[in-house]
Amino acid sequence: MPSPLAPLDASRTSPFYEDHHHAWRDTLRRWVEKEIMPFADQWDEAGEFPRELYKKASEIGLLRLGWPEEYGGVATDPFMSIITSQEMARHGAGGINASLMSHGIGLPPIRRMGSQDMKDRIIPQVLSGEKISALAITEPSGGSDVANLKTSARRDGDDYVVNGSKMFITSGMRADFYTVAVRTGGEGAGGVSLLLIEREREGFTRTPLKKQGWWASDTAALFFDDVRVPADNLIGQENMGFSGIMQNFNGERIGMTAGALGFSKVCLEDAIDWARERKTFGKRLADHQVIRHKLAEMYKRINATQAWLELLAWRIQAGESPIAEIALLKVQATETMEYCAREAMQIMGGAGYMRGGRVERIYREVRVNAIGGGSEEIMRDLAARQMGI
Repeated sequence: MPSPLAPLDASRTSPFYEDHHHAWRDTLRRWVEKEIMPFADQWDEAGEFPRELYKKASEIGLLRLGWPEEYGGVATDPFMSIITSQEMARHGAGGINASLMSHGIGLPPIRRMGSQDMKDRIIPQVLSGEKISALAITEPSGGSDVANLKTSARRDGDDYVVNGSKMFITSGMRADFYTVAVRTGGEGAGGVSLLLIEREREGFTRTPLKKQGWWASDTAALFFDDVRVPADNLIGQENMGFSGIMQNFNGERIGMTAGALGFSKVCLEDAIDWARERKTFGKRLADHQVIRHKLAEMYKRINATQAWLELLAWRIQAGESPIAEIALLKVQATETMEYCAREAMQIMGGAGYMRGGRVERIYREVRVNAIGGGSEEIMRDLAARQMGI
């Protein structure tokens, strides 16, 4: 029986959520319990999940959520996105989510800046689960310092010739469409463009990468050796790609925040269940004051982060773009996830450390959440600059 302290459906009593939010949560929860939870550990150990999961996710509306109806999408709002991220955390294998939902960072620049022909050609195929989209920004020489990326795209007649490499790219091996940041101009942000590069282009190769966590996520290094790409694959205007990249970050960070909070709740739920059942020194683990205090502290941090997340979602829905707060909220959410994973592991002891459990998977995925989408250090500095410090 789920603990009343750690409900994953706390939105039922929140004023921000309406009937359609609750209906989506219930539908998605049943789907996750049927299509992912029984296989999460198996897929994590295998380092991949079946490609047909994309089509199943499309059929339920998961891949389509938040995209225009003309491309096969389904209308949404920030609170639907929060529910989605938190329900998708329930299986405890973040790598599945990272690759399954990589279109959430690969497609937005095409939607905002791409030609109508490009939108019509690419977006419906991805939302249907037929094709996979990836975003390629990070390079071996740097991640968050996007303005100084080195991968070049030189114009040659009707083509761009691309040379360089990308690193740590989610869905990097099996994506069909890559939204790639390249340098088409001089130094700095003003020389950055975005190109759509298809997987089969000659001279484009990929190498899989092994990771501490997110095992089920397809992560790769990409290499471009005189790859010719039609000029029509330019996303937006030449040397105007930097703004498209920056616009991606707020949505990505809100999604990562909601996911980190969902993983935190999973840790609390499993820790409470274990503390109620496990007996030490003649009484339940939960009857020891030190354990109760750990659980209460986890609950406190989760609720504080959830409240801030919902407030910012409300402001975003009202048309605001609270960049500093989003950056700091991501830091708070990943710190909460780290704390809850650590304390759950302490409470569960050896049982928590064994492979195959949700807490064990979440524990080794803490750092990728704290680094991905902007490290804690970058987030704090961004917030300080937004504050005018």
